[in-house]
Amino acid sequence: MTLRIERGQARVRLSGEFRSEHVAQVKTEIEGCGPSAVLDLEELDLISVEGIRFLIACEAKGIQVLNGSPYIREWMSRERSRPEPRRKRSKRRTEMKSEPEENE
Repeated sequence: MTLRIERGQARVRLSGEFRSEHVAQVKTEIEGCGPSAVLDLEELDLISVEGIRFLIACEAKGIQVLNGSPYIREWMSRERSRPEPRRKRSKRRTEMKSEPEENE
């Protein structure tokens, strides 16, 4: 199953599966709707974590997300409450001193 996108004047309706590879396309459709864009998820069956994060970002920008199923709403709520992911630290080598320090 794939994602189907229907765009009206200010509404983008999603149906099927919303995966990470669809985010850019949905973003473009929303931008075409202008500042009063609305996302309608009534017929959305499956969604990836990237899709969930995209929906959260949309709401943060003031875009209404309507008709999400209970599992999508719950997942969005849980994802919002998660702490920010830590950035991966680069492995740094610690230089060892070749000469021991003298204790006086």
